[in-house]
Amino acid sequence: METTLLLVDDEVKMVEAMASFLEKEGFRVVSAATGKDALTVAKAENPALVILDWMLPGMSGIEVCRELRNMGSYGIIMLTAKTEETDKIIGLEIGADDYMTKPFSLRELSARIRSVLRRLQGKSEDHQAMQRRDLTIIESKCQVLKEGKEIVLTPTEFKLLVTLAAKPGIVFSRLQLMKAAMEDDFINYERTIDSHISNLRRKIERDPSSPEYIQTVFGFGYRFGEKL
Repeated sequence: METTLLLVDDEVKMVEAMASFLEKEGFRVVSAATGKDALTVAKAENPALVILDWMLPGMSGIEVCRELRNMGSYGIIMLTAKTEETDKIIGLEIGADDYMTKPFSLRELSARIRSVLRRLQGKSEDHQAMQRRDLTIIESKCQVLKEGKEIVLTPTEFKLLVTLAAKPGIVFSRLQLMKAAMEDDFINYERTIDSHISNLRRKIERDPSSPEYIQTVFGFGYRFGEKL
């Protein structure tokens, strides 16, 4: 799927040149000439990144940047003829991801766009979480929150929870869970999984004797409750 970029600038020839180059680079490009139009287009097109001119008719680029930050998680590169260091600082402080001073080369712009997109992808992956009712599971951080409060799990308990929660309703045998949580070290001791499950239930269930999350399927193993 093509990555959508939104160009916001009232210099028509510059927008045409940028759009033509970036489309050849493999991006899908949409544009707006005013701040008000930029917000409308951003809502409709949901671009991955906005290239935003500082000086716009009506709403300034600074105002548009603030509004975009309130609307979504767009990447933002500010474009400006200003060269003062304080102007750059203001642009970055209000939420811009990068800042380019005119004139600039189109190849540099493309490189900056790709750099910002990579950083944004990294942030997205770092903070990606599974939400299961009042449990938030952030795998990259080995972190579990219940109603916003962190629950401390052992590495084995965490791996068990991730394995089960990733596929609600699917029944896992004890052997499957042992391989997922402890790899091959303890596969001859399947019943030890019951102890880990019991400890995990005590930490995450309202009533461990009547579990909502980690349910026993007698004769088969365990599953994560299907209600999300």
